[in-house]
Amino acid sequence: MSDTGYTEVVTHAKVREVELPLGAGTMALITLDNGHDHSKPNTLGPQTLASIDAAIDAALAVTGVVAIGITGKPFWVAAGADLKGVQVITDREQALDVARTGHRVLGRLGDSPVPSFAFLNGAALGGGLEIALNSTYRTASRAAGALALPEVAIGLLPGWGGNWLVPNLVGADNAVTVIIDKPLNNKVMKADEAAGLGLVDAVFDGADFLAQSLLWAAKVLRGDETVQRPEIDRSEQTWGAAIARARGIAAAKGRGTYPNADKAIDLIAEARTATKAEGFALEDEGLADLIMSDTTRANLYAFDLVQRRAKKPAGAPDRSLARKVEKVGVVGAGLMASQLALLFARQMKVPVVITDLDQQRVDKGVAYVHGEVDKLVAKGRMDADTSNRVKALVTGTTDKALFSDADFVIEAVFEKMEVKQQVFGELESFVKPECVLATNTSSLSVAEMAKDLQYPERVVGFHFFTPVALMPTLEIAPTDRTDDATLATAFAVGKAIKKNCVWSKDATAFIVNRLLMRGLGEAITTVDEGTPFQVADEGVVKAGFPLGAFILIAMTGPGVALHTAESLMQAFPDRFTASPGFAAMVAAGKPAIYLWDEKGKASVDPEVAALWPQGDRPSTAEQVATRIKEAMADESRHMLDEGVVQAPQDIDLAMIGGAGLPLPHGGLLPMLDSEGISERVTGRRFLPPGVASVPTT
Repeated sequence: MSDTGYTEVVTHAKVREVELPLGAGTMALITLDNGHDHSKPNTLGPQTLASIDAAIDAALAVTGVVAIGITGKPFWVAAGADLKGVQVITDREQALDVARTGHRVLGRLGDSPVPSFAFLNGAALGGGLEIALNSTYRTASRAAGALALPEVAIGLLPGWGGNWLVPNLVGADNAVTVIIDKPLNNKVMKADEAAGLGLVDAVFDGADFLAQSLLWAAKVLRGDETVQRPEIDRSEQTWGAAIARARGIAAAKGRGTYPNADKAIDLIAEARTATKAEGFALEDEGLADLIMSDTTRANLYAFDLVQRRAKKPAGAPDRSLARKVEKVGVVGAGLMASQLALLFARQMKVPVVITDLDQQRVDKGVAYVHGEVDKLVAKGRMDADTSNRVKALVTGTTDKALFSDADFVIEAVFEKMEVKQQVFGELESFVKPECVLATNTSSLSVAEMAKDLQYPERVVGFHFFTPVALMPTLEIAPTDRTDDATLATAFAVGKAIKKNCVWSKDATAFIVNRLLMRGLGEAITTVDEGTPFQVADEGVVKAGFPLGAFILIAMTGPGVALHTAESLMQAFPDRFTASPGFAAMVAAGKPAIYLWDEKGKASVDPEVAALWPQGDRPSTAEQVATRIKEAMADESRHMLDEGVVQAPQDIDLAMIGGAGLPLPHGGLLPMLDSEGISERVTGRRFLPPGVASVPTT
């Protein structure tokens, strides 16, 4: 793989002899360490597997060895396979070799002539946890960051023993929880939960975890400690019920976008009767097939964007230029502003001041923050002390003079240019010259807002998505006059509040809303032409969105959506239109297209239907989906040509976190490329072959 540009960061397996307590004998203890600081996790690539293989040889060669132990560097056992290496595999034989090598090397821990002990002192994900599963015994530290088999969430399956070992260790139903349910719901296990499921045998506190684990291992070897393992219920009824549950989870979560989950479920089903050798061989074939699929490559591409590109956003200035932010101001006390206040206080732990036109609105905004904090406490997601601190950080006032010592002030007021210009003009008379002024506008020109200010260089777009707490994307849009210190501070704040920041040109509707309105606008147009609302929404889902257009519009607010559509129509009249029916619905104050009965069934509001004239040229859901994809392909090309984003990858990063496009699609552009829509509409692909698909040899 040397000609691909990929270089493995090798995790070395180092062996040392340890005399166990209680005179239990000599253990050969293997420690995995990639030589980097604790923020760089161990990963398992070809050279790392070779190092582990050699370490096991060395361990078994120790005179009088009674056991092998394996553990990690501080905070990390391993974060799983080196996915960069997986992405550059060019043929199935290479893929098959990766699977077989992992099984052979890690399988030696289970087949060793002496017992093996995995001491999980830190996070163990994917192959990192499979190291433990292949071992004879397992302990875990309560301080370990996360234990998980997350493969099905990123287009793969547990390929180094997990699909066979887990059900044969803890039963089919628990295996479904670990391999299917938790990954598809983005959940990991702590040590005690893993022990409760039967994945680890003992849990110890972090301070002297290794010493306690060695003492426990000594007791096991001496026979003073007996490890109880449950008898596995292999009845067809019990196993079949677990498999049915797994298929239900995958169907509900993925809507057909996780074919790899179906394969993992098949392997769990086979584990009821398959021998270990048979189970491992089935994993080899399944993993090789997935590695050579465009669906998995698109998924890994998206995972890489979220895990790597989001951490080092393209277009961000040097971090050293960022100013300290020790107080935040929020102009507005409506729902969005209140959500922002809670986010800043909770994540940055700095004072946050809300202001609005009158005290009643201010009090309502502060009360919203307090109410949301109380909900977090009730759900067990925040303790009482933290809740009191967060509440104390958020205060309200009608006096903007209290912003005089703020370092960062964001406006979240009515989406009208003159209103926002007035707010910024007023703020300049109160805040210090270096205070960043940010706007949460969804579609207006940031430069226009700042044009009459004394210090326009400290203004930046800072666009969130609803609901603020859940949507990970944050669009940061500098103007031509925004200085580097302001932009660096904006990116630093975005990181502090744990958002995936994406640089956007100061262009109408930025990235996500522009693409959304181009695509959803096409769906709305089909309704104008005569397509039933429900059929249009079905087409939106078929185009890859998590929800239909009219449900999404109800969530964000029809008025906001119409305003964005009108702004885009004004900027790009050749490609954007505003539906008369949609405008009539907003003018009538209707909040949604659908009415919902007590059983959760939706029907079109007859008053909306009466307001919305329709033609006699209906489309099918498939036709709607095609039109949406073609429209977004065309708009993506325009955006790239205009320099709205730094690179195509930023469109995908923004759409994954801002529009909810699923990881298995790789975002937007890999889907358009794989279906041939990019070339049909724009004449060429957005991404080179091999970036989000199987590379050519």
